[in-house]
Amino acid sequence: MAYTPKPFNTAMTCRPPTVTHAKGVEKKAYGDEEALSKAFGIFGSFSSYGGTEQSVNGVFAVEDTAVVETWYRPDVTAACRIDVAGAGEYEIVTPPENINMRGVYLRFKVRALTGGA
Repeated sequence: MAYTPKPFNTAMTCRPPTVTHAKGVEKKAYGDEEALSKAFGIFGSFSSYGGTEQSVNGVFAVEDTAVVETWYRPDVTAACRIDVAGAGEYEIVTPPENINMRGVYLRFKVRALTGGA
């Protein structure tokens, strides 16, 4: 049975990082001018399914995660960040999967970037 994707009707921006090396440590920057110049737009489906439930040290929490499906692009990597129009900024958690190894569709899981103490 062939894979059938959901409609790709959510606008997103993919931002690859700018990588610098300082004292042997790799640092990634996403907001500088060079990183923003490499950003590109994609359309895909964004399904959160209510997030991911987890229990750490007896504390129950729901993490804001989602699954993104889009057209295949080899420049979408696990190091990229995804800006979803109206929903915020997400980091890619799983390596993007080339569905059926055909170079047509791409699927990956994202987690919301949140601030806090």
